[in-house]
Amino acid sequence: MMEWLYAALGLVILLLAGDALVKGAVNLSLRIGIPALIVSLTVVAFGTSAPELLISITAALEDKPGITLGNVIGSNTANVLLVLGVPALIATMHSAHCNTKMSYLQMVFGSLLFIGLCFFGTFTFVSGVVLLAALAATLTWAFFQAKAHRAMGEDDDLEEPEGADPEMRWWKIITYLVLGLIGLPLGADLLLDSAVTIARMFGITETVIGLTLVAIGTSLPELATTVMAAIRRQADVALGNVIGSNMFNLLAVIGVTAVVSPIPVDPDLLEFDVWVMLGATLLLVPFVFLRANITRIWGVVLTGLYVTYIFTVLH
Repeated sequence: MMEWLYAALGLVILLLAGDALVKGAVNLSLRIGIPALIVSLTVVAFGTSAPELLISITAALEDKPGITLGNVIGSNTANVLLVLGVPALIATMHSAHCNTKMSYLQMVFGSLLFIGLCFFGTFTFVSGVVLLAALAATLTWAFFQAKAHRAMGEDDDLEEPEGADPEMRWWKIITYLVLGLIGLPLGADLLLDSAVTIARMFGITETVIGLTLVAIGTSLPELATTVMAAIRRQADVALGNVIGSNMFNLLAVIGVTAVVSPIPVDPDLLEFDVWVMLGATLLLVPFVFLRANITRIWGVVLTGLYVTYIFTVLH
């Protein structure tokens, strides 16, 4: 019982520290003169992926590669099936008018690149560089697209990155940064140690615990954001949140982790889980290209598929 409490505590610390780091980093960047557009595309995006990044790096350094890859593959699967499925049960998301085609194609490319690199058996330093180069290309494209839209008077919301507060005092910015930088490794270490202990208690592998407990935990911020987007009828926010999160998981989290430490690939992942992740990614085609709305029926289908996947993995 205590290990479950430690895991929950580690997750709460991780999520709160990630949020604190985003707020501190965003306002520090704006205070020192970095344009809001660049802050939105880089600082916020990296900050919201900080929990996954810290978990993955810590697991790789502690020789637990199953949790590193399981976390990313499981999170990406959960982001599509659970993070879009549960909000759709609450309210239909009108995704027919969302323009996410290019971002979605980039996510599919990122997924295929990630799977291709998996077949080399280990994510090496070179693999990490390849993934980070793809990330840099994606961010460059996003920057010029956002700049063009802003020049035409569109997307004025880019001027207000998530967590921005023009009136925030310096002491508050520093406090947020310190809490984030201390809390992230503390929460990651606590969650990781308890997750490994739970895996041993139930006789399951670290890879499975990464695909389930750790993946669901680190997907909670995306789930909360998407539920609110569904309630507010902001389907573009919901889809964009999932696509952006999955891109950063594949390219940034694994890219940075592989540069820091090699990540051996569990052969079991190549037999089943990466294909489920890819299949979940392709399930977005009707919403991105065919102007289908994410209705409650789709919510039942997506959520049901995720429950089936978790049941299969655990058995």
